[in-house]
Amino acid sequence: MAVLEGLLPQMPSPLTLLGVVLVLFMLYLLSSTPGVGKDPPGPRPLPLLGNMLHLDLKRLPVCLSEMSKKYGSVFTVHLGPKKVVVLAGYKTVKQALVNYAQEFGDKDVAPILRDAMKGHGITSANGDSWKEMRRFFLSNLRDFGTGKRRSEKKIIEESRYLIEGFENFKGEPFDTTQPVNYAVSNIICTIMYGSRFDYADPTFQQMANWTNEIFQLIGSAEIQLYNMFPWLRWCCGRWLVKRTQILKNIDNGIEAIKGLVQGLKDTLNPQDLRGFVDSFLVRQQRESDKPGSYFHNNNLNITVGNMFAAGTDTIETTLRWGLLLMAKYPHIQDQVQEELSQVIGEREPQVEDRRNLPYTDAVIHEIQRMSNVLPLVFHSTSCDITFQGYFIKKGTAVIPLLMSVLKDEEEWETPHSFNPGHFLDEKGCFIRRDAFMPFSTGRRACVGESLARIQLFLFFTFLLQRFRFSPPPGVSEDELDLTPSTGFTLHPPPHQLCAVSRV
Repeated sequence: MAVLEGLLPQMPSPLTLLGVVLVLFMLYLLSSTPGVGKDPPGPRPLPLLGNMLHLDLKRLPVCLSEMSKKYGSVFTVHLGPKKVVVLAGYKTVKQALVNYAQEFGDKDVAPILRDAMKGHGITSANGDSWKEMRRFFLSNLRDFGTGKRRSEKKIIEESRYLIEGFENFKGEPFDTTQPVNYAVSNIICTIMYGSRFDYADPTFQQMANWTNEIFQLIGSAEIQLYNMFPWLRWCCGRWLVKRTQILKNIDNGIEAIKGLVQGLKDTLNPQDLRGFVDSFLVRQQRESDKPGSYFHNNNLNITVGNMFAAGTDTIETTLRWGLLLMAKYPHIQDQVQEELSQVIGEREPQVEDRRNLPYTDAVIHEIQRMSNVLPLVFHSTSCDITFQGYFIKKGTAVIPLLMSVLKDEEEWETPHSFNPGHFLDEKGCFIRRDAFMPFSTGRRACVGESLARIQLFLFFTFLLQRFRFSPPPGVSEDELDLTPSTGFTLHPPPHQLCAVSRV
């Protein structure tokens, strides 16, 4: 019961509680109706609570990974009354998301995100609207992001601003969160709006702060409980505090986006498109008389918000993990900086340098593997399916457990240790690993993967070329904590680092 301690709301009246219990019990019975064929194994659920007494909601991915050792690579858990099938290990996750891409390709949208997004945008949508928005975004990403040389120039320019921000601390300890967050956010802003923001811009700061808070709140135990029992919002007000804050932050973000979009609309030139928003507005005008067009304001605003959030959080978090790991393992930092000095020298890094920096490339990949920023994702079956001998009904929530892939003991020599050698052969050449899928895979793979790879490489090499990262005075490398903070994504624990100039 420890998992519920401190999370249970003020109890309603006995009559109200009895009604809620009866409704929940009926829903539980309906959700537990046997399907045709063999169900995946799993711990026996309790009525209403499901397997909540088996799980620690603050470390759910770890709990599910441990369960897979007992129940196998395909098993069932009940998150409250909701039945969820978990897929664990590289071979099983790849088989499901690649070989059965269509069957496992829908998104299971959590109630908190359904409340906020209402089926619009990309990250929390399904069906034709999702397909159209994803296709349109990928097309524009090639035009304004990864498909043109200017994307590299944008990241290089932003790296200079980031270096300037780090230099302002003059080697004294500081929290890397804000400067790294602002730099990464500006890359997606240049793609969305066609220009970057000054780090002191209040609108930019507010949007970044709202987004950071949303990711922290969504991963909280209270919101996970709300997602399991969303109907309790009618009688249990205490759980609603964080839900209300999430929705408020999203609404604030959307209002800020509307203001930025209006400014672009007022100065729109169809012959000179500045970014994604311009391209969307032109398409919207073209389809203004088309019934059922998906190019409406809700899809525009929420897609921009989706990309700002998703395009910032995972990259920013991975970079911060990278700097922390360099301070934790100074001998690895030494080898990265030696390679950078030999290959690049004092000039600025470029994307084409990657092929000549195998050790640095291996370190970046190992940072992504070890940081495991997005340990699990929620999918849903689009039809009835028999998978590995088990029957899974249409509409069943499915968790491809990415943590179990990136730390699969059958795929990685030292899965729980930071080891760049995972990506190097005996000659020191970089090698690709099939089990490396931090961006997921299949139909729901990260739409910005190619851009993310470029950002990680350039930001990391710029920073390691210019600075030596170390713990604050009086703190040893061994004392640096690598325990992730609770959240939707796994952030490094609160910490400070010293960035000492190497110039």
